[in-house]
Amino acid sequence: MRLIVLDPGHFHATLLQKEMYVELDPRVTVYAPLGAEVIEYLRRVWLFNSRADNATRWEIDVHLSERFVDELLRDRAGEIVVFAGKNNVKIERMITTISAGLHCLSDKPWIIRASDMTKLEQALDAAEQRGIIAYDIMTERYEVTSELQRELVNVPEIFGEAVKGDPAHPGVYARSVHNVMKTVAGVPLRRPWWFFDVEIQGEGLSDVGTHVVDLVQWTLFPDQQFDYRHDIQVLEGRRWPLVLTKEQLDMVTGGCDLPLVDGKFEYYCNNFVHYTLRGIHVKMDISWDWEAPPGAGDIYEATFRGTRSNIEIRQGATEAHVPELYVVPQLQVRDEVFAALQKWAAGRFRIQHLAGEARVIIPQEMRVGHEAHFAQVARRFLGYVGQPGSLPAWERSFMLAKYYVSTLGVELGRQNR
Repeated sequence: MRLIVLDPGHFHATLLQKEMYVELDPRVTVYAPLGAEVIEYLRRVWLFNSRADNATRWEIDVHLSERFVDELLRDRAGEIVVFAGKNNVKIERMITTISAGLHCLSDKPWIIRASDMTKLEQALDAAEQRGIIAYDIMTERYEVTSELQRELVNVPEIFGEAVKGDPAHPGVYARSVHNVMKTVAGVPLRRPWWFFDVEIQGEGLSDVGTHVVDLVQWTLFPDQQFDYRHDIQVLEGRRWPLVLTKEQLDMVTGGCDLPLVDGKFEYYCNNFVHYTLRGIHVKMDISWDWEAPPGAGDIYEATFRGTRSNIEIRQGATEAHVPELYVVPQLQVRDEVFAALQKWAAGRFRIQHLAGEARVIIPQEMRVGHEAHFAQVARRFLGYVGQPGSLPAWERSFMLAKYYVSTLGVELGRQNR
């Protein structure tokens, strides 16, 4: 199969090409407007091709024009289109390519506005009717701590049943912190100016927050279908800015002309949302910092409360800023939970017992890193493309539920000034 990359404005497009795939022709066709973003994409692919170890072998045909979507449809240079760029126009482009019979592998988010839920349904309907695979790049499902948290939440002898909680004490709490300035594939990241325009990129919840919403439903209700109209109630949303200086903006963009107030730019990328999922109260904070402290990176922490124990991912200084998995049993069933945990871990993991809780010791070889997750997603997607009808039915309902929460949560935040 042949790959088409459409307007690669986000570095995630290149991370999909950090490895080669036996299912794909090494020749890739790129359609984009001429600009810094496509040049940065080509530079990163060249770095993968020229690295000393495990170099890739991509060959790139480049088509640069302002009518790049029309040229893509005219040429039909491949069977799979990769989307990783401006989020405000993504869903319309996806509908166009799906209707043309092309498979889609798209970076999140597909939509950033609640009013576009109908377009999301239109895209999924068109893919289903044409036998097309349209797949969301949910890399965080492949983080080992998230995989194991999901596994433990679904062991009744360890977790029990999910606690529904209440507004003051939710059944699930999660937090995600990303950083504007970072290094990707060994290269300092350069972001386009529009990354800081929330009408193009989206706010934190409607962008990176989609991963967190996805992980909650994927963990609590694996392989189950939702009706977001009945199973979800979005109760509250809030937003607040990350304040950046002109020097910081110029450092990460290479120079841009965004509106400043007293020399500062207010980037409304931070969100809080409170919703219920089949009656379980869920709260999450999605935020951005300028840069992580030395030795740290992006953060994901989550607590799932069960009637027998809480299953927690922590990533603080105690964990050396690496995500670690904990089981915190209720006092009255502690011995029973620890016995069940040892049985679950036998031959797989070592359990470290601490004061009233236990940590699952995860072997280093299982921690492949965030960038490697893109290849894992790509292989799963290529498997679905190669076996028509194999995409699980629950994935559609997960998409609708996820984007309903993320977009409506942002909308409520904008109303709650």
